[in-house]
Amino acid sequence: MDDKKERLQKQMDFILEADKIKKVTRQTYLSDGSRKENDAEHSWHLALMCGLLAEYANEKIDVGKTMLMVLIHDMVEIDAGDTYAYDTSGNATKREREVKAAERIFHLLPEDQEKLLRNLWEEFEASKTPEARFALALDKIQPVLLNDASGGVSWKEHQVRLSQILNRNQKTPEGSEDLWEYAKGLIDKNVKNGNIQTE
Repeated sequence: MDDKKERLQKQMDFILEADKIKKVTRQTYLSDGSRKENDAEHSWHLALMCGLLAEYANEKIDVGKTMLMVLIHDMVEIDAGDTYAYDTSGNATKREREVKAAERIFHLLPEDQEKLLRNLWEEFEASKTPEARFALALDKIQPVLLNDASGGVSWKEHQVRLSQILNRNQKTPEGSEDLWEYAKGLIDKNVKNGNIQTE
């Protein structure tokens, strides 16, 4: 097999592997509350939000880079599974499981693209660049939007407390103060209507 065909085959192998992300179910429900979303839907939603809401980033960002970052940020969950935000024991082993998954999944690609996606994933995880901070903000705000739209189904199902949400969102304003203020209004509304417990 020549180099071009080998490269294309590796890319296609990765693309087929990425299809498995559609089977990873999250705890957040769709806006109509009819079912839980999957990782592919979540990642697509974040990419759309990035394209439309980039003007609200605290710092200037590379929109294309950030969109690619959010599209691949949960790809490791193909192997590692989705760890629910408020699952203490699951979060204790999350990093180890996800690093192992990143090594396998991104390694399917040609070396240059493996390096690109692995570095983007690590950048998202570290949350130290403007793009990663904004991506993280979107990742935290999107479930708030869906929870509010669905009548707090997931919050009620898991008996989520306000302190848990605020703790989880400590870094969200670093990506976008404007979007966090919007999300905070939704959170406050759901505390008042009893969808979020106050303790």
